[in-house]
Amino acid sequence: MPVLTSIAPDLVAPLFASGLKPLNIAGRELLPIVQGGMGVGVSAHRLAGTVAAAGGVGTLSSVDLRRLHPDLMAATRTLPPGEGAKTAIDAANLVAIEREITAARALSQGRGLLAINVMRAISAYAAHVKHALECGIDAVVVGAGLPLDLPDLAAEHPKALLVPILSDARGVALVVKKWERKRRMPDAIVIEHPGLAAGHLGAARVADVNDPRFDFERVIPETVAFLRSAGLEQVPVIAAGGVRNHADIARLQALGAAGVQLGTPFAVTQEADAAPEFKAVLAGARPEDVVEFVSVAGLPARAVRTPWLEKYMLAEPRLQQTAQVKSRCTKSFDCLAQCGLRDGKVGWGQFCIDHQLGLALDGDTDKGLFFRGAGVLPFGAEIRPVDALLRHLLTAA
Repeated sequence: MPVLTSIAPDLVAPLFASGLKPLNIAGRELLPIVQGGMGVGVSAHRLAGTVAAAGGVGTLSSVDLRRLHPDLMAATRTLPPGEGAKTAIDAANLVAIEREITAARALSQGRGLLAINVMRAISAYAAHVKHALECGIDAVVVGAGLPLDLPDLAAEHPKALLVPILSDARGVALVVKKWERKRRMPDAIVIEHPGLAAGHLGAARVADVNDPRFDFERVIPETVAFLRSAGLEQVPVIAAGGVRNHADIARLQALGAAGVQLGTPFAVTQEADAAPEFKAVLAGARPEDVVEFVSVAGLPARAVRTPWLEKYMLAEPRLQQTAQVKSRCTKSFDCLAQCGLRDGKVGWGQFCIDHQLGLALDGDTDKGLFFRGAGVLPFGAEIRPVDALLRHLLTAA
């Protein structure tokens, strides 16, 4: 049996017994399992560091990580509205990113891969990418928009891995074409199914999330064929959305995927960085409790129908009718480059997403917004450790 130094020693045998192929990326052989980035604060150093230590890809989410640091929240929570508040909050989040990368690196013990997910839609996108790279993150993963400028932001870090999240082969071809002009190619590509994933989804409208053009059986072979035609057959394709067991991974690898990405199953592990009540809401949700709606970022989103979301969806038509441009963000943060609430965008969400996700992080089951993927979770309503989830995924039924 080969020695795989990037994988925890006690998981090497289960990987080979599984019949699954390891994920080869940047010269490392890893578990074919990527933990997706989940904000606000759900996937921070505890979760990402633990997954990396096992030999997978552990992913921090850069969005408002200050919420996990009491001193940073104390310094920014009650600032009066204005540009000064935004500047202070942005600065606090850069401090939090550095702290979380450092702590995750210590937990990883030099194994696996550490990534950070930065939403293209946030106002501090460029600053977060640059700072994470300066802090030595292994990979930058970008979704919620096309990261056409990511090679420019990473120009001074040629060894860092750049990974776009897309939903179809057409998007892959566009990114590759644009990046080729910048003499940088993706180091991996995440193909996320809008009909299965959690949070913000890669479809134009809620009605489109289950369109057959997004089916893995179509998109993965098309993407692999395109990469081969472009001389990029070494770029691994990672399938995201709805993965729950060994059979799912085997099926996706047979289609041409090199690995899989999971979000919600990791969000309900013991090591995930959110409150226990947050995990209970996700783990206890039935399929009929999970709904799609339009986020304040203008993208379709999927979450648990909690009391707050139920009330919001009933009030949304009225809120849409009265949407108007505001002089400033109601929370002094301006977290999004374009915000339905702040910018009065009809058809976009009309709520403060950072506030609602922050309440969920803290376990407020009445007022929080709880993003969740579709489908039953591997352990039902149980909250188990990362190690148990990984072993479940590596074990054939």
